[in-house]
Amino acid sequence: MVGSNGAGKSTFLRVLAGVYKRDGGEISIDGEDVWENPDAKKQMVFVPDELYFLPGADILRMKKLYKSVYKSFDDERFNMLLETFKLPVNKSIGMFSKGMKRQAAAILALSVRPKYLLFDETFDGLDPVMRKFVKSLICGDVAERKVTAIVTSHSLRELEDICDQLVLLHKGGIVLENDVSNLKTSLFKVQIAFKDAFDRSMFDDIEGITEFEKNGSVADMIIRGNMQDTSLKLKAKKPLLLDILPLSLEEVFVHEMERLGYSFDDITEGPDDENNI
Repeated sequence: MVGSNGAGKSTFLRVLAGVYKRDGGEISIDGEDVWENPDAKKQMVFVPDELYFLPGADILRMKKLYKSVYKSFDDERFNMLLETFKLPVNKSIGMFSKGMKRQAAAILALSVRPKYLLFDETFDGLDPVMRKFVKSLICGDVAERKVTAIVTSHSLRELEDICDQLVLLHKGGIVLENDVSNLKTSLFKVQIAFKDAFDRSMFDDIEGITEFEKNGSVADMIIRGNMQDTSLKLKAKKPLLLDILPLSLEEVFVHEMERLGYSFDDITEGPDDENNI
């Protein structure tokens, strides 16, 4: 789940986890209302962007707290992860670095073995090796235990290789929801050149052109449509150069936000109220 600053990503996760009470609409897990429903909340673990640990607590004390709440807490997995991350067990988590605190939160959350994992900026502060390891753990739970994981991040490159579905939030609403594989085939960029002079009118028969820019003899386009059909139509025009490439998730995000009018003016005016979702 991605979006502009202040779009409501963190607020949405807090409402979903039952931390915030919704102003309207419905939030349910497996058909049950989440708000003030301990049984529903025990099915999920929420790791917020702003982490909280008991004052002065080390990770073993936090383990006792989690075990008292989650009956599914797996001691064996906790010990394995603690050994892998090599975090000190007798040191207050408050004295940890930002990355170590994030590791501690990941260890506790993944040891619960919940049905639903909610991660807000999960990889922020982790070094590349730890990011890769945490992603592998999340993906392993999804593949082996059919866990549902919702991850927010400002780094779309972090999500591109692990996410099946992308949701884009802007100004408190969902503006895009699609499978990542569909996004990469239905929205693509084209670079094309011809021997003779040409302009935009040469592509009037091509549907779904959302951007067109010509520099010298080469034109760059972003097209929404069927990549294979578009390729056949462009090849029929006998170009000297034709490259068709899928957009990265970061490029999709920038393109969709620009389409919505998200520009420097939006940034200087400031984000909308984070509580409006």
